[in-house]
Amino acid sequence: MSRHQAVTQALACFDDGRFQQTLARRVAFRTESQDATSGPILQSYLDDEIAPQLQALGFVYRVVGNPIPGKSPFLLAERIEPGASFTLLTYGHGDVVRGYDAQWREGLKPWELVVEGNRWYGRGIADNKGQHTINLTALEQVIAVRGGKLGYNVKIILEMGEEDGSPGLNEVCVQHRKSLAADVFIASDGPRVSASRATMFLGSRGVFNFDLHLKLREGGHHSGNWGGLLRNPGIRLAHAIASLVDAKGKILVPGLLPRELPDSVRRALKDIAVGGDVNDPEIDPDWGEPGLSASERVIGWNSLEVLAFITGNPAMPVHAIPSDARAHCHMRYVVGSDHIRFLEHIRQHLDAHGFDDVELRGTDVHMAATRLDPDDAWVRWGMASIERSTGVRPALLPNLGGSLPNEVFAETLSLPTLWVPHSYPACSQHAPNEHILADVTREALHIMAGLFWDLAEEGPGVFKSRP
Repeated sequence: MSRHQAVTQALACFDDGRFQQTLARRVAFRTESQDATSGPILQSYLDDEIAPQLQALGFVYRVVGNPIPGKSPFLLAERIEPGASFTLLTYGHGDVVRGYDAQWREGLKPWELVVEGNRWYGRGIADNKGQHTINLTALEQVIAVRGGKLGYNVKIILEMGEEDGSPGLNEVCVQHRKSLAADVFIASDGPRVSASRATMFLGSRGVFNFDLHLKLREGGHHSGNWGGLLRNPGIRLAHAIASLVDAKGKILVPGLLPRELPDSVRRALKDIAVGGDVNDPEIDPDWGEPGLSASERVIGWNSLEVLAFITGNPAMPVHAIPSDARAHCHMRYVVGSDHIRFLEHIRQHLDAHGFDDVELRGTDVHMAATRLDPDDAWVRWGMASIERSTGVRPALLPNLGGSLPNEVFAETLSLPTLWVPHSYPACSQHAPNEHILADVTREALHIMAGLFWDLAEEGPGVFKSRP
């Protein structure tokens, strides 16, 4: 019984095709959570695909309905060992974004796993079916090699609505707080910093969406007869946005910025390079907050983005001054930001700059920013375990640049959160031709088998060492 044996067995699942067969079966489930008719498929993924594997591993499970009517179900499972030292909670999501079948290139289908060299294609294969399949496969082999005794309890929550904004996730965790109680959280989602470097992140930037709308009159008016006399809402709204963020992406509203960039975050990001992979866009070096490195701007700081802007009829423009203009914007923000008052800060700023006629409205899209202290004992343990498996120091991100529902685990359930992602930045998640890399996937099985093994051997000591 050894770590090496557990890793070897996990890799054998990849090499002999068992892992691919399981993943192909899961990709074939058309689990589009944004489709209101997909309820039976979402339920079947839990009951018919995930539950049998968990039952074989000694888990007791139940599928609970969403407290929000019409939204997707959740699977809650637990594997309890007598005398266990502590409890691990893990997570995944089985739903995917829409397949957009017609947009995939020739030879590919979103609901069929297709292998082309190092790339495995399929909708959800990176986000998140491949990732939770890696973790369950690794856990399965560790349990087998240890003769069914981990020495710690394992609890699982698998949701089927993450791509719909995780409706009901927080409510389910509140309602089932006792049954989900744990001591550490380890899960996988999102990309590594690069395909070649294993990564751990400890939280995520928050996301806060808001709309700007300026309506000046009813209907358009001929630009020859009225040009130079009527305010143009497109021009005026463009200037309102320019008062919030300058021409190089620097946020101009002090209330939208974090209090500081902590030294622990700066140290963690010192050796993190972002971009540079073959399919990555070229980074604009002078964009964003001056004086920060690229990794500090995208991981340690806030950004304000305009996601959509419309005035008039872009598809069929006419010679008329439009009546209104709209912009859909959002913030990505880090811990230490005054996010509760973002709308207030924006409103005050617009009014102070003469844009009191611009309507400001928040949306229901919001995820809180979270970040575990990079110096936490669980972080040191996890980093050491990954390095033991790969032989290379992994990248440590205090938080992901994107957003995840991590506040549910970090705040509602009060857990230290470790995320070990298994995809890579150019995986085309949410886009046509979504894929994973075979060599990264095989390495991920090695990493997770090592983590689950080391958790049994070293976890009790780490648990006791924390305040």
